[in-house]
Amino acid sequence: MANSPRAPNLLESIALGGASCVFTVNFTHPIETVKTRMQVTGNGLGVTVSTLLKNEGVTAFWKGIAFAWGREASYASIKLGAYAPVRDALGAGKDAPFYLKFLAGALTGGFGSIIGNPFDVMKTMAQANKGKSVPLSTLVGNMYRDQGISGFYRGVQVNVMRACVLNATKMGCYDISKGYVTELTGWGRKDPKTAFCSATLAGFFMTVTVSPWDMLRTKLMNQPTDKKLYDGFADCLVKTVKEGGPLSLWRGFVPIWARFAPTATIQLMTIEVLYGMFGFKAL
Repeated sequence: MANSPRAPNLLESIALGGASCVFTVNFTHPIETVKTRMQVTGNGLGVTVSTLLKNEGVTAFWKGIAFAWGREASYASIKLGAYAPVRDALGAGKDAPFYLKFLAGALTGGFGSIIGNPFDVMKTMAQANKGKSVPLSTLVGNMYRDQGISGFYRGVQVNVMRACVLNATKMGCYDISKGYVTELTGWGRKDPKTAFCSATLAGFFMTVTVSPWDMLRTKLMNQPTDKKLYDGFADCLVKTVKEGGPLSLWRGFVPIWARFAPTATIQLMTIEVLYGMFGFKAL
């Protein structure tokens, strides 16, 4: 009888997770740019896309892509790649209660966001910049000159909370959905159809839970380097609701969903393929 596939160790899983995330962001970055512009300007989807295209050209949709690669290789590689080893270490196997799967996602997402926060700050500022693209060295130099190392960790509190909610929802819903999909259809856990359906469901629920945190993170990270507009997470929340009402926290919902759904699907299907290529068992 052939040996069953083994689970990857932590470093192997993080490396494969990073590869799938860096690959995916090349396709989804333009959607992220549109979402960021909508959040900082308050404009609708159509106006944002047409203005961006008219004033800055097609390449503007990929503003900040270098920082996005850094973010995916650090934060995203941990939140996605470390999930399975951490889940298994917590004993959150196939029949484990859902909260253990959500806990594994929250732990890996929160830790990864701390590592990747500097890339998140720079990416957000590059995407929100409406003028000529600023060189990476200039963006980094201005931030360090005006705010020092702490500037690269602006918004880290809300970013950690966002990442915990996002990854708990994403990985927890994906893991649980795979169980339901396999039971209802008879497909295997490694079947691409199972991964696709489960990832699509996870992407929808991610959007519902993460949109408010995403809005606050964008506002905190997009403050000018030489002054502070908000005194932390709570102040940003109060001012945002006061200015636009509670529903303003979900501004950009459509592009967020349009990014999360394909992002989750491509990332999760890619890492499943990589797991298979290296002989590891499915997530």
